[in-house]
Amino acid sequence: MKSLGIGLVGYGAIGKVHALAYQSLSSYYRLPVQVKLVGVCTSSKETAKRANQEHNFKFYCSDYHYLLQREDINIIDCCVPNYLHKNIILDAISYGKHVYCEKPLARNVEEAEQIVKAVYNSKVKHQIAFNYRFIPAIMRAKQLINQGFLGKIFSFQGEYLHSGYIDLDRPMSWRLRKEEAGGGALIDLGIHVIDLIRYLLGDFKNVFAVNETMIKSRHLENGSGSENVNVDDISILLLRLKDGGVGTIEASRVATGTNDDLKIKIYGSKGAISFSLMEPNWLYFYDVTEKVGQLGGSRGFKRIETVQRYPDPNIFPYPKSTVGWVRFHIAGQYEFIRSIAENLSTKPNFEDGLAAQRVVEAAYLSSYKKKWININ
Repeated sequence: MKSLGIGLVGYGAIGKVHALAYQSLSSYYRLPVQVKLVGVCTSSKETAKRANQEHNFKFYCSDYHYLLQREDINIIDCCVPNYLHKNIILDAISYGKHVYCEKPLARNVEEAEQIVKAVYNSKVKHQIAFNYRFIPAIMRAKQLINQGFLGKIFSFQGEYLHSGYIDLDRPMSWRLRKEEAGGGALIDLGIHVIDLIRYLLGDFKNVFAVNETMIKSRHLENGSGSENVNVDDISILLLRLKDGGVGTIEASRVATGTNDDLKIKIYGSKGAISFSLMEPNWLYFYDVTEKVGQLGGSRGFKRIETVQRYPDPNIFPYPKSTVGWVRFHIAGQYEFIRSIAENLSTKPNFEDGLAAQRVVEAAYLSSYKKKWININ
C-alpha cells in the first residue's frame, strides 16, 4: 500500500477541518503511506466546486455514489448532517471502503446498531471523530488514571457549553429538528463529554436526566414563517459508573458568555484531575499522597505542561509549542490512517460511537419518563 485516497462527503465547517487535517498530516507525522484528497461531494455543486478549488481534490460531485465507485478512493469521510450518516456509511461498507465519521454515529441507537453490525461483518476499518481523546492533556489524564494515581474514583463533573443559540434571530436548521439531528445539545455537544468520561473511567450504569428547550420556535431561513423546536437547548445528566462513582454531565447551547467550554473534573481517593478546553495546554493534578508540611507544604493542584507532547512519530511542531483545536483532529485522523496502513485496531471506533449513543438515548428516555434508566 503506497497511498490512501480520501473521498470527503460534506463540506460545511467540519468538512473543511477534515480536509485541512488530511493536507497537514505529512507536516506533523512521518506517514506510513501517502494521503491524497481524491474526491469531494456536497449537495450543492457550487459548494463542491469551491471545495475542489480550496483543497485541490481531483474531482467533485453532488452524488456520493461516484466516490464509492472510484478505485483510487479507499476512505469515505462522512461530514454530513446526522440523518444522512447511516445510508452513506452502509453504502461505503458495501463497497469495501474504510469509513471515518463525524460524531454522532447516527440519530439513534437503532441506526447505530445497524452500522456496527455492518462493520462487524466486514473487513473495513472504522473510526468516529471523538477528537478530544487526542488532546495531550486528556492522554496524560488517561495515563495517570491507568497507573492508579487517582485511586478509587468517587465522582466526576463534565460540561460542554456553547452560547451560539441564545441569538433569537438564529434561523431554524437541521440541528434543531429531532427527526434530522436525533437530539439537541446533548447529542451535539454532550456526546463528546460522555465519550471522554467513558474513555477515562469506563462504562456507565444508569442515568437520570433533565432536558429543556428554552427557545421554543425559530424563524425559517426563507422568511416564510416559523417552526417549533423539538430538541434540547440544555441537558443535565446525573450518572452512575459501573465500577462505582457518580457524576454529572451538562451540555448547553445557550450558556451565555461561553465560547467552546469543555471541562472535566475527576475526584478519587488518592488524587484529582481538572481540565478545561479553554486552557488546553495544561492538565491540573492533585496528589493526596504528598505530605502536608508547615503552612501546607507543597500540596495542592499542580499544573502539568502537556502542550504538544504527542507520542512518536510526531515530528512537528516542537513539543513545547502551544496546542490548538485543529491539532486534535489531525492527531485523530493520523491514527486512523496508521491503523489502515499497519492493520491496527482503531480507537475510538464505531462501537465507541454506539456506546455513547446508548447513553444519549437513555438520557432522553429518562427525561421523558422522569426516572432513572439503565444503560445497556
